[in-house]
Amino acid sequence: MDVRPCNTYAARPAGTAVHRAGKSVFKLYFVDIYGREHPERFEWRLNGLDPGAVAAALERLGVEGVGFVIAFPHIAKLFRYAPDAEILMLVKAFRPADGESLPLERGEGYVEFACLTEAVIAAAEYRLWAEAATVDDYLGTWCDWGELPIRDNAKLRRYWASA
Repeated sequence: MDVRPCNTYAARPAGTAVHRAGKSVFKLYFVDIYGREHPERFEWRLNGLDPGAVAAALERLGVEGVGFVIAFPHIAKLFRYAPDAEILMLVKAFRPADGESLPLERGEGYVEFACLTEAVIAAAEYRLWAEAATVDDYLGTWCDWGELPIRDNAKLRRYWASA
């Protein structure tokens, strides 16, 4: 297995909003990844992209349903409760600046599930969805999360390289 170097990862909340379009509604979580080279790519306040671009991208994509979006300046993931089986959560990725779809395929038949922040928020949102009696109840609750650093982003590489 070829384990490549990867960037550091430390994330923090950068705001929330709600996007409504008719009956469709999505909670928007804005996230910064900080401490990396080129912070203007990963931090909302340094990026220059208005967070409203995420809602505009959703409009361009014609997204329908109920769910949430986790948006970094360079990528956003839309999590939607499946219209044909609402016990399932579907995900797609897009670029916040223009709504262009981004692939989640990562080779060898795998698809990207989530980074740490996405996993934490998705787990909490799924729990909120499961516990809510109505969609309005669900929409009235938010995931509470704080800074999420990954202590060591090279442990798999070292493990795999060791004899």
